[in-house]
Amino acid sequence: MAFGPDSLFDFGQTDPGLAVLRMAALLAEMDGGPDEETLDLLFEQVEAGHLVDAQPPLIWPELVRGLMSPAPSKLIKTLRDCGALVEILPEVAALFGVPQISDGQDEVDLGVHLMRSLDMAAKRGAPLPVRFALLAMNVGKSDSPREHLPVHYRHVERGRPRIEEICARFRAPAECRTLALLALAECERVHRVSKMRAGPVAMMLERLGAFDAPERFRELMMVCACDFCAHAGREGQTYPKAALLEIALNACAEIAENDSLEARQSARAEAIARAFRSERWSSEVG
Repeated sequence: MAFGPDSLFDFGQTDPGLAVLRMAALLAEMDGGPDEETLDLLFEQVEAGHLVDAQPPLIWPELVRGLMSPAPSKLIKTLRDCGALVEILPEVAALFGVPQISDGQDEVDLGVHLMRSLDMAAKRGAPLPVRFALLAMNVGKSDSPREHLPVHYRHVERGRPRIEEICARFRAPAECRTLALLALAECERVHRVSKMRAGPVAMMLERLGAFDAPERFRELMMVCACDFCAHAGREGQTYPKAALLEIALNACAEIAENDSLEARQSARAEAIARAFRSERWSSEVG
């Protein structure tokens, strides 16, 4: 779809920098993608420096519109193709070309994987905090030591201040910051959770807010599921770790909350171990 210079000015009203973001967000809501003429026009606006003075809090609503569109990957791709992504989200732009491995999967490009995971979130009707977490949670991996790639040691320590800076820059809602930091710290741990270790599972549920912040826990499970299903061959699959944690959470339903933390954790670990053994026995019999 093509837009002329006048329509670009109309989108941005008196701010051509915001016009670039607004058009990219609009394109994410439409079928197809921008043609060469439109991309050239956007590129010219970026090259002219119109994004330099654009205020991040004013950019935020356009980012939200694109992230909440049916195809958020189009937002990221359009911004990247016209040179705007590196101007407004350099932490995300730096992920393209960076490799990562996943259990049982080949290496993936982190930037491409990010776009696929965002589209998975759109298909699930995910709320904004989930989509923002998927956008931001891997920013600590962009400069991992090359000798360790495709493994990313200490990316959590690098990622935390970057996520906090992105949130401060755009004045993102607190729930976006909270879920993104939780996903940074816990998503890969959730991917590795095992029914063979009931005690750590009980402690994980406590950390993830499964008992006292159930909505945030459900949103984190959605983040992890979208990250999992974004890998090749997994689209449409059920995320097995969410099902495992649901079994564990249900097993803890009857445990009294007025016990001490130590007593609760011990009781939860025992209940989870029984549930896992029962579930495993049921599967073997079936």
